[in-house]
Amino acid sequence: MQLVPFINDILNHDSLSIVGLQKNTGKTECLKYVLARLPLERKSVAVTSIGIDGETTDQVTRTQKPEIVLREGMYFGTSEAHYRQRRLVSELIDVSDESTSLGRVVTAKALTQGKILLSGPSSSLGLQRWMRDIHRHGIDLAIIDGALSRLSLASPAVSQSMILATGAAYSINMSQLVQRTAFIVDLINIGVTEESTVKLLTPLENGMWWIDTDGHLHEMPNVTSLSQQVEFQGMEQCVTLYVAGALVDSFLEKVRKNKQLRNVELVVRDFTKIFVSPQQLRLFEKTGGRMRVLQKSKLIAVTVNPTSPSGYVLDSDVLCDKLSQAINLPVYDLLKN
Repeated sequence: MQLVPFINDILNHDSLSIVGLQKNTGKTECLKYVLARLPLERKSVAVTSIGIDGETTDQVTRTQKPEIVLREGMYFGTSEAHYRQRRLVSELIDVSDESTSLGRVVTAKALTQGKILLSGPSSSLGLQRWMRDIHRHGIDLAIIDGALSRLSLASPAVSQSMILATGAAYSINMSQLVQRTAFIVDLINIGVTEESTVKLLTPLENGMWWIDTDGHLHEMPNVTSLSQQVEFQGMEQCVTLYVAGALVDSFLEKVRKNKQLRNVELVVRDFTKIFVSPQQLRLFEKTGGRMRVLQKSKLIAVTVNPTSPSGYVLDSDVLCDKLSQAINLPVYDLLKN
């Protein structure tokens, strides 16, 4: 079987997240496409989901959903409840202490091809633990199927690489769809700060901090980016400002309007911490500010579903072409391909 380029790219990493920007953007179809084409003779593969995947009908929209088919030799992580419903022969590998609403997370190996409902760890920390466990079992590649609007699972703290699924369910206006998707891609592609800064800031999981011209670290006590009042007194020598939590429009505007922070480097942990509008980000960068991250995922490809749940259909070729030009990455309509 000839591999499309992004299948080869997946093999260069030990973990992959498949993330949909909205329900019905083709995320599960993308997972099916990847699972059917990965060369298992080259990499051992394990798959799980942060939601529930493999249902025949979407529980929200009542539309048909593609079922998940695993090939012989693939590993999977799912809840105890859904493990009992599997339609394949499997070998039990592990039962973790990670508990979900459907029971503990079970890891097993498929001994025959068959269908499975996937409902794995429900948090980023749970996913990290599950991935560490499967790698200890000698499994090369972990694939995580995302849930609605759970971009946090695509954090570099969870997975090395990602595929983004977008489409008419996100917006039936093609120009708006391209712009909104391109902005998310821009956030994913924000550059990593200097290595010395990464080492200094990575251990700081809470609060706000700044680095002066001599490389000294200072804390801004009792302040978050959500605070109504933020004082920047005594920060004339600030060259790097670090927000450990969420970054929002109101705080970015405060930084932008403060003259002593005009050329500051603003650092967040990764793109999933950024909750700002394209307008505010552009203004911040236009006035000399620079956005950087401590960790970055590799965006391998973007896939599109040109059909909305209501039945509205965008021109697939035009959509793929416009979006590819906007983000400078391959864009695939996997069903059409």
